[in-house]
Amino acid sequence: MQPLITCLWFDGEAEAAAKFYVSLFPNSKLGAVTPYPSDIEGKKAGEVMTVDFELNGQKFVGLNGGPEFRFSEAISFQIPCENQAEIDRYWNAFVQGGGEESVCGWCKDRFGLSWQVIPKDLPKLLSPADPAKAKRVSDAFLKMRKLDIAAIKAAADAAPERV
Repeated sequence: MQPLITCLWFDGEAEAAAKFYVSLFPNSKLGAVTPYPSDIEGKKAGEVMTVDFELNGQKFVGLNGGPEFRFSEAISFQIPCENQAEIDRYWNAFVQGGGEESVCGWCKDRFGLSWQVIPKDLPKLLSPADPAKAKRVSDAFLKMRKLDIAAIKAAADAAPERV
């Protein structure tokens, strides 16, 4: 079976987006750039129609489809980060130059694509096996924009409140 390939719809910025993403992620590369073969639906022959790229081995296609469709937070990509330096690097790259901060580790890049920049251990810290710990962790990160691993771990390790 063929692997799934994610197609991302852009309004003329597919190649710039692909180059930006490839510059951020390890094990990434640009692939074929396919031009529009003729003038069709507002696109001129020779303009970039699609660009193939890989991010950390995952295949993508950037399509310059036009302004009809925009990204929304309904689709986002999670980046499980090893440490705070990695969180800072991705977060800062996405929000600089026109990106937007959001809450709980979410941000948008300048192309409008949503990312969740999270500590790789966050799912384990939210485990239902320890609901009190999960609540402390979620209470902590729900107040954050860019996630702070030390503060999240401190919340996880805090002594449970006595009632």
